[in-house]
Amino acid sequence: MGYEQAAKRIADIPLARIRKGEGVMTKFISNVNKYLSEMKIKQTYLSMITGIDKNKMSRLLTGSQEESGTDMEKIARGLGKNVEFFLADSISIPQMGSFAINRIAFYTGEPSHKQEQVAERLMELMENIDEVMSAKSRFENIARG
Repeated sequence: MGYEQAAKRIADIPLARIRKGEGVMTKFISNVNKYLSEMKIKQTYLSMITGIDKNKMSRLLTGSQEESGTDMEKIARGLGKNVEFFLADSISIPQMGSFAINRIAFYTGEPSHKQEQVAERLMELMENIDEVMSAKSRFENIARG
């Protein structure tokens, strides 16, 4: 779906405003915060998978900056949902006990193509770090020997 279609679809949905602290939060952001809290997902992780700067993400999630249609799409997609899910009056959040134990800390829905690419790059980085650390210890042993 293109940006224009998403913006039109989002514009047709009235956004309920909820006061919280100094900022004003939309129903979308309120539900995103609830989802993040229940699913134990960190803002920094959401920032990484959406490509939204961490400072901007913080402003969005506190209500001090209004979210755009593009922000809403990125956040919803990053969490494996659609925008309408977070615009609902009440959202259904899966119970943590319903997930496999090895997926609890990282579950955010099915991974998008971009998320899979990020995961592959992280695995490559970890393998490279492991190789460097192994080489370092071999060189230290040779130097001592």
